[in-house]
Amino acid sequence: MRILEKILLATDLFPSTENVVDNAIALARAFHSNIILLHVLPDNIDNKKANKLLEETARKRLAEIAERIGRQGISVSEPLLEWGDHCEKIVTTAERLDVNLILIGAGEKDEGRKYLLGSSAEKIIKLSEQPVFVVKPEETLHVKTILCPVDFSGPSRRALKDAIVFARRFEAELVILSVYKPFTSSTFSYKYNWEEENRRIAFKHIAQFNEFLAEFNLKDVKWKKEVRGGRPETEILAEIAESDVSLLIMGTTGRSGLSRFMIGSVTENVIREVPCTFITTKSQDVIQLQVENRIRDIETHYQIAVQLMKDGFYQESIREFETCLKINNMHVPAFFGISKVYEKLEKPEMAEKYRQLAREVLRRIWDKKVEEEIRKYYSF
Repeated sequence: MRILEKILLATDLFPSTENVVDNAIALARAFHSNIILLHVLPDNIDNKKANKLLEETARKRLAEIAERIGRQGISVSEPLLEWGDHCEKIVTTAERLDVNLILIGAGEKDEGRKYLLGSSAEKIIKLSEQPVFVVKPEETLHVKTILCPVDFSGPSRRALKDAIVFARRFEAELVILSVYKPFTSSTFSYKYNWEEENRRIAFKHIAQFNEFLAEFNLKDVKWKKEVRGGRPETEILAEIAESDVSLLIMGTTGRSGLSRFMIGSVTENVIREVPCTFITTKSQDVIQLQVENRIRDIETHYQIAVQLMKDGFYQESIREFETCLKINNMHVPAFFGISKVYEKLEKPEMAEKYRQLAREVLRRIWDKKVEEEIRKYYSF
């Protein structure tokens, strides 16, 4: 089973890279992912000797990082070295390799730039159709609280699906935030008491929020919903501070012509502050479930089924448990596993059916063992 198969770790090889690599290792360990290292060299240096020296140094450093990742028991591909525009090469390489995620550092703040997010990181987010994971400087990946702001749009649906799986994998609390915009005294020039109208807006928004959340499987997730009134970017940043959020997952504007370079004003205003490590998604999910159909040993199928159940992929989990039963129709853990999945699906009749099947198999196994013991002492 592959759920977050490939992480493209784009590194600038600066000392700050160490923290970015640590985050990549932690993420890959949580999802059993493969890391692909990439460094981009400039292609505008005419001095051949300098070019050769740069290449040799970069290859050596990449090899050292790859070795370090491998020592942690993480799968790592042969490092890649490209030449050209740093941001564009990262994005095109991610597309070519069809990675689940681009992982980068937040970057250094350019001189005279008022935003904390580096210009290269911001450009990659704007250009990339693949999700981008941006590591806050000197911050380890210790996910305790995840924030996912939603506005009921397609991109926010995608982000919430990913956030739910991340919450399960890291056993983190998930805060789902929605912000509505109330009327204020400055909205119109004439005086009016808007308190009643704002109450109506809030109630309508909460009802829409509840309807939106009903689409998602939040079983076994520690989560809460928050509703705030005000400017979305202001309220998102306030929630990050108040809830001590360690990971932000936000959906962004998709690509359509020139909108490829747009990421939505709310998202843009939030991430420029780099309030915490964050993930932005456009049209592609971070989590892409791929369950291989080839027959493996029964224990492997069973472990995959258990993990799928934990991640909330219930139908896929049942299919893996059923594969166990095709290999061995008396595999009791698979019967009990299917029963547990049906309990989560709130189908008590089906859950009881598979519990009864498991008990019947256990009875048959017990009877067979009793018979074998008797045959040791008596001949028939």
